Amino acid sequence: MSAKTIERLEGIGPLVERYQTFLLDQFGVLHDGQAPYPGAVEALSALKRAGKTVVLISNSGKRARPNEDRLLKLGFAAGSWDHFVSSGEVAWRSFNDMAASGMLRPGTKCLLISRDNDRTAIEGLPFVLTEAGEDAELVLISASEGDRHDLDHYRQLLAPPAARKVPCFCTNPDRIMLTAVGPRFGAGEIADLYESLGGSVTRIGKPYPAIFSAALALAGQPERGSVVCIGDSVEHDIAGGNGVGVATALVLSGILADTPDLAAVFDEQQAWPDYITGSFSLR
Repeated sequence: MSAKTIERLEGIGPLVERYQTFLLDQFGVLHDGQAPYPGAVEALSALKRAGKTVVLISNSGKRARPNEDRLLKLGFAAGSWDHFVSSGEVAWRSFNDMAASGMLRPGTKCLLISRDNDRTAIEGLPFVLTEAGEDAELVLISASEGDRHDLDHYRQLLAPPAARKVPCFCTNPDRIMLTAVGPRFGAGEIADLYESLGGSVTRIGKPYPAIFSAALALAGQPERGSVVCIGDSVEHDIAGGNGVGVATALVLSGILADTPDLAAVFDEQQAWPDYITGSFSLR
């Protein structure tokens, strides 16, 4: 059990008074993939008007720019955040550095697991795409289509490279994703499947330190006591924030909406927020 006292808030107003740097998740906090949550557009803009540093930090397998473009299309105001750090962006830069140093051979055959045939995760990298697991030399899991396929679809695709111990990278460790037809298994669940088939996976994103290090670097390495991480996932946002020593706030608008026993979730994940709020809104 944790001795931490969790403060319940009605909106993020008190956090604006207490913290200078905000690390914000997007899915489940700002929007549900289809539309902004009530009050979220105004709350995000209010942070910037208050002079706060706002870094959006997301377990999206896409690079930063397509994520930012979507936020604008959803109605969020341009300039209402300072930086966007996605796990896809962190991974792309890592692969790019590996290519520049010669660690990544040009023409490496990559089996890309993505959504809507999206290839932005590897644009500009020296990969050759393959759709056959039998000849893949690297597997990149950037997104799930769990609302369109079952896990058997991915099992058939991934069994051959897993059996050959082909290295796999997962740039979206989320095991659950919100879709128009309800929660479905995310890319993190596909990564777990790859491991169960005998392969090994390098996960990039929350709660792992690299994405938080990138976000804090962009924010100017602020004092940890002036930073709050706000998200809807105990496993990713709260555990990740705990791991880098910043305050955390759990928003109950996303995957934990209507969860009857939050204490059990905290104990299971061994991660506890400092704050709980029903929504990312001013009240």
